[in-house]
Formats: sequence, structure tokens, C-alpha cells
Amino acid sequence: MIPAPTGATRLCVIIGDPIAQVRSPAGVTAAFAARGHDGILVPAQVSAADLADFLSVATRLKNLDGIVVTIPHKFACYQACASATERAHFLGTVNLMRRRADGAWHGDMVDGLGFVGAARARGIDPRGMRALLVGAGGAGSAIALALVEAGVSDLAVHDSATGRRDGLIGRLNGLGKAPVRIGSEDPAGFDFVANATPAGMKHGDPLPVDVARLAPSAYCGCVITKPEISPFIAAARKAGCVTGTGTDMYEQHQGIMVDFLLGRDG
Repeated sequence: MIPAPTGATRLCVIIGDPIAQVRSPAGVTAAFAARGHDGILVPAQVSAADLADFLSVATRLKNLDGIVVTIPHKFACYQACASATERAHFLGTVNLMRRRADGAWHGDMVDGLGFVGAARARGIDPRGMRALLVGAGGAGSAIALALVEAGVSDLAVHDSATGRRDGLIGRLNGLGKAPVRIGSEDPAGFDFVANATPAGMKHGDPLPVDVARLAPSAYCGCVITKPEISPFIAAARKAGCVTGTGTDMYEQHQGIMVDFLLGRDG
């Protein structure tokens, strides 16, 4: 049973716009209790226009220990961090911020770990696979890095924001691991297809790829948590593909998030 909050309860917030789709407040709060930490995670809907004002106030709140970051704030919040992990620096984005002893923020980006972890939980090892990633935003860039580090043989990246896409491709190719190139909406020939866009959160959104071209043997993963079964995942299942949902991704990285927020990730 989760203890009722008191005046001594430590606070973490998850910020985004929209925010109603997030799954983490209950899970992270329960995980805090299971680890003997008197803390809660609460959602806050913060627009991009209001982010700077929010962070200014958040930095001055004495009982606020951490911030979980979701769409569309991951790149901007990286800029607010005084320090960050190597992967966050490489990507220029964060989805976690932890209060340092001096009151400044330390950031990390673990979306990619959760996404690849969800695939592995389904018995899918990305090593040696040809992968297509749709979406080169905060989550997408982290997934791209995680796939390259997991040993994919080839990664194609598709994003209508061509500057962001090309910048990510260039950084990943600089690692000298897997070849990374421009992709498209055509998933034919790929073993691993990842949707890292919000396409499917709203009724009538177009599908991120041409699902008629999916191979039944392909693994399909999605970052969307609401609806839990996104239209892309539903179509992939109909095609016979093994799938991983945004909720599966969250479940894989909840423990990593909690370790980071509690400073137990070292």
C-alpha cells in the first residue's frame, strides 16, 4: 500500500503537452514506496511557451527532486541541465532530470533502453537486423542510438523534419558502428520497424508506415501509450508481426527511471 503524502513527502513531476496519456505517475510512485522512499510523481501539463517559466520556478522549489520529461520538451530540457550523461550529451536531449547537490539539474535519456528492452522481452534481439525508425525527435533519437549500440546491421531513419533527421544520421554515422541512412514510409525489407512519432494518438492520424508492406516476420514497436494499442500496432498484429507497445516500453524502463531519480544509477 502506498503511504499517504505528508508535508515531508519529496516531489517529482512529469511534464509534457499533452500529459493525460502518461502512465508513469502511479508506477513510479509505487516504486518509490517499494524502495522505502517517501516520494510521489505527479503530472503537470506545461506548454512549450511556458516551459522556461516553469523551469525557473521548479529550480526554486525546495522539495522538488526530479523531473520526468515527455513530448515536446526533451530537447529544451537538455539545455536546462548543468550536467548530463554521455548518451544525453550525444543526443542533445533528456527525458529525466535529477537535482544535484548544488541545486542545478543533471539529465539522462533512457527512452532507447526501454524501447530495446521491450523488444528483448518479446524474444527479439536487434543484433544483425535491418531497422527502420520513423521519427527523429527526442524519443526517436534515443531509440536510434540504442539500436546502433544493440548491433543492428543497418538503420534507416525517416522524419519529415529533414534537418533533424540528417543531423541525427550524421552523429550516428560518426560512431562508426552501423551504417545509418535516410529512410522512408516503406518498411519492405526491414526486420525491425519502430514508430517514435505521435501518429496514432489522435483519431484519424495517418499510419507512420505503409503497413501493407510489412513482412510478417518483422518486429514492430511503438512509443504511444494512449491508446495502449495504437493503430500501427493493431495493423502490425493483423499482419502477423511480433509487437511491442509504448506501455511495454515504459514497463522496461521504469526501474531505470526510478534508479536515476533516486541517484542510485551509479
